Amino acid sequence: MDMQDMLQRYFGTSDFAAVGPEAVPAGVDRMLVDFGLEEDRGRKFALWSLLLMFDAAPDLDVAFKLEEDREAARNLMDLMAAASPD
Repeated sequence: MDMQDMLQRYFGTSDFAAVGPEAVPAGVDRMLVDFGLEEDRGRKFALWSLLLMFDAAPDLDVAFKLEEDREAARNLMDLMAAASPD
């Protein structure tokens, strides 16, 4: 599942800019449900990454069983922080 598919599934549009603020809470809730049920590591990481963008990602120790997945998540957070204009 790519990012556009995920946006379409959870927010009803494949255009990130078109996601209205009123759609965010319901979309995030649906993502959290799917995240909790997901067993595929790649899909789980993709969902977690999208949740991170909405500041709704579960803590790493809760989200991922394997240390290598937690480390990959830390690397993503570091990359995002480095890219932030703040």
